[in-house]
Amino acid sequence: MTKRIRFAWIISLLLCLTEGLFSQKAAYTVRIETSMGNMKCILYEETPMHSDNFVKLAREGFYDGLLFHRVIRDFMIQTGDPNSRNAKKGQALGYGDAGYTIPPEFHPDLYHKKGALGAARQGDKVNPGRESNGSQFYIVQGKKFTDAELDAMEKNGTHIPFTQEQRQVYRDIGGTPHLDYAYTVFGQVVEGFDTLDKIASVPTDPRNRPLEDVKIIHISVLK
Repeated sequence: MTKRIRFAWIISLLLCLTEGLFSQKAAYTVRIETSMGNMKCILYEETPMHSDNFVKLAREGFYDGLLFHRVIRDFMIQTGDPNSRNAKKGQALGYGDAGYTIPPEFHPDLYHKKGALGAARQGDKVNPGRESNGSQFYIVQGKKFTDAELDAMEKNGTHIPFTQEQRQVYRDIGGTPHLDYAYTVFGQVVEGFDTLDKIASVPTDPRNRPLEDVKIIHISVLK
């Protein structure tokens, strides 16, 4: 299989998984315009509190001008801190929110494959209910995993048994399986994976903030 054919097959597989192989349905479609390109995403019906809240904030312009303040290659890119708008170089970020939290909405078919939108939150020690930050979210870049690595996660109890579909996705497309069922997944990138990869690859400081600002220009609700 040539690289071009394999890449096309992987993208086709991801779209199939996103658009109906599982039970999830799109409640909304949004476009995230950034200073490094655009990403088109769906938001799930199975997570109505998170999806409706995201759309509400987007329509209010809440995200306009906010930074991707935490970027870790092969893991995820994070944004949604209102304190990041016009933040000074080197300023510590990641502590802002919309003034409320959202109860978790875990779903067995919604997991952390590449391109998943997940809700950021405080850790279990101060947030045992695993409630989501009202505005901060991340987009998974992740990496590919072998069956042996997935087996080890099951054996040591850090993940419930993977379905065959999950194994296929984590092997062929990648993601961050260690976050499954601990953070709410409420959406999925369907176009613009090149933008996700570009943002995830930028140089960062010791706090994982990009050295050169990467901004959300606007989030549009398409339908």
